[in-house]
Amino acid sequence: MATKFIQPPIPASHVFHPKPSTLRMMKLHGALLATHQWNKKCSRFGENPFGFGFSSSVKAAEQSSELVAEEKVIPEESSDYRKVAQIKRDIYDALQGINRGIFGVTSSKKTEILKLVELLESQNPNPEPTSCLEKVSGSWKLIYSTITILGSKRTKLGLRDFISLGDFVQSIDVVEGKAVNAVKFSAKGLNLLNGQLTIEASFKIASKSRVDISYIKSVITPEQLMNVFRKNFDLLLGIFNPEGWLEITYVDDSMRIGRDDKGNIFILERFEDNTP
Repeated sequence: MATKFIQPPIPASHVFHPKPSTLRMMKLHGALLATHQWNKKCSRFGENPFGFGFSSSVKAAEQSSELVAEEKVIPEESSDYRKVAQIKRDIYDALQGINRGIFGVTSSKKTEILKLVELLESQNPNPEPTSCLEKVSGSWKLIYSTITILGSKRTKLGLRDFISLGDFVQSIDVVEGKAVNAVKFSAKGLNLLNGQLTIEASFKIASKSRVDISYIKSVITPEQLMNVFRKNFDLLLGIFNPEGWLEITYVDDSMRIGRDDKGNIFILERFEDNTP
């Protein structure tokens, strides 16, 4: 009687369990091999009559592999956006403690700010701002200007002790083609009476990035402050008069930079004006 050979059981630790990634590679290899065999069978007809070739099979196999991919590629944040955000942070840091530059800054600080301004201008997302004036419409607050009030001008206007400067705000109506600039004051000698110089101007498009500005009228309110400034009103108006042209060198949803025909630079930030 013949002896029957019995195969001993294979230990579970010796059983090969391919990883999912290995299975995908095996499937891809099998698909390519099958296609290669199919192409050999059809070679007697010349070109594959069904239009299937090795390259198309590779593409199909790759697409199949993509369908079973376990990870999705998530696009990173735009490097340009990160760069602009960082430049803005650097600008705000540079402007700390200089009161918008209205009473002057050191030459080194001015150079530092200018370099940051030029860097931000090079990233301007709206190089033709007059073709999308809605970007400049609304309320803005001045955070830096190279316009300065120094020496005898500052003394005559009482800006050393008697008068304090508040916000410089601007409201732009692109439909009407008008801009209203308001310089706010408080007078210590008049029980901290608050008021403002309001200058109204019109503007019209001169180029893809420039507008021409024409002065309309100005007034100081309330009347008590007008009496204080009346003697030097022409001096005050000469400092803040917007007559001329303005080049919009940078504008986005939160910041705007302009350069005027007198060589001045203006940096403004957008804000919500809740004044009734």
